[in-house]
This record gives sequence, C-alpha cells and structure tokens, in this order.
Amino acid sequence: MAAPRLMQSVRVLPAISHGILRYSSSSATSETKEKVRQYLMDNVPAVYSIMKWNNSFKLWRLKNKNERAYFTEGLYGKIAAAAHLILEQKGGVRFKGHTEWFRPNHKGRYFWDFLQYKNVPIECVDLSGSMATYMGLSNLEGLQELRELNLSRCHYIDDWALSRLHVFKDSLEVLSLAGCRQVTERGLATLHHLQNLKRLDLSDLPAVNNKGLVLILLEEVLPHCEIVGIEYTDGLHSEEMVARPESMKSPGS
Repeated sequence: MAAPRLMQSVRVLPAISHGILRYSSSSATSETKEKVRQYLMDNVPAVYSIMKWNNSFKLWRLKNKNERAYFTEGLYGKIAAAAHLILEQKGGVRFKGHTEWFRPNHKGRYFWDFLQYKNVPIECVDLSGSMATYMGLSNLEGLQELRELNLSRCHYIDDWALSRLHVFKDSLEVLSLAGCRQVTERGLATLHHLQNLKRLDLSDLPAVNNKGLVLILLEEVLPHCEIVGIEYTDGLHSEEMVARPESMKSPGS
C-alpha cells in the first residue's frame, strides 16, 4: 500500500497501456520524479521507518526459513525434518533407491507424501537459489548417506556455512557452490575434510581471490575430485600468463 499512497500523495499516477506503465510526456516524467523526490525529502523519518521495518522483516523471514524443524523432527524424525526444511526453501530431495524428486510447485506448495519415506535415507539435496544459511544447514546434519548437495546461487552461504559440511565427509560425492557470492578461499579450505568428493563446481565465485592458486591447493587435498568452474590462469593478467610456468599450462596450450 505504501507505493500507491505515495503516488497518490503527489497526485501523479502513470497510465497503463497493454500492461506497460507510460507517462504522457517526458516533461510529465520529470515532474513526477521531482514530486517524488520532494515528497521523500519532506518525509525522511517516515521513509526511514519503512526501510527499517523492511530490513527487519527480511531478517525475520530469513531466520524463520532456517530455524530447526524441531516439531517435525519430534513427530517424524530427522530425515523428515530435513526434507521439510528443504521443501520450505523451494528445494528438492531424492531418497536413496528412488529416482523421483520431491519438489514444491511453482507457487511453493507441496504435499507431505514424502513422509512415506521418513525412514529412507536422503541421497540428493537441491537447495540451489534458496535462502539457506549456516543455521539452516544444521537441519541436514542427520543425513549420513547424503551423496549430492547443490548449494549453487545460495547468496547466504558463506565460509562459516561451508565449515559445517565436514559432517558429510564419509558420504558426499558431488557438491556445487557455483554463484555463492560470500564464499572465499577461507571457506574452500575447509573442504579438505570431504575426501570422498568426486565433483566440485566452483563457478562464479566473485569473493575468491587467486583462483588459480586455490585450484592447485584443492587438487592437492582432494586428489580424486574433479574441480570445475575455475582455471589455473584465473586472476592472472595477460603478461603473467605469458610468463607462467610450463607445468601450469593446460594440455594443448
């Protein structure tokens, strides 16, 4: 309601034509911007309160999405509680020995028919693009046979969250961290516990410096893992690439 009232207060409502907002002229657009700007200047405390409330709501929602599902866990066990959290995050789960994935629909709604497998280990978890955090991953700690974990594009996954993955050291084989903006080389260093990893996706990690060096170090501590998404030359300038050692050059270069 805040946005419509704001526009009404400055007495400027854009016309809608074929689903597209349109203004009558460029002068009207300039006039609208000026009125909105003046309104905001005249109502700084109110605008600040709205922004503060909005931030508080986002933090509450993030915490709520990641809280330990103690009630579900008490009724149906840790596996069902983990599945519940994952589906609440609009993710997907696949149980051991089955090919069917349980996922919510496009509206985020899902059925509780996954409870029929409450005693079957979860083998694959897809939390890509979710609001998963360090706290939220605590719900997965009971998944002792987890083989695949997709955390790609999880913008709240950070180095602290990665340090929690050591509980899967005996089972995890596939891990994707592609697009996790808060992950740095410090978090990647904690992955040395995952000695059963066979594939690790590190694409698009903007907070990781010296990607080439990180790749070399990870290959040392995870010798049986295929690491994709980064190259030895990532982060090097063109002149450094010319002078790089022969051992760092990719095959065929």
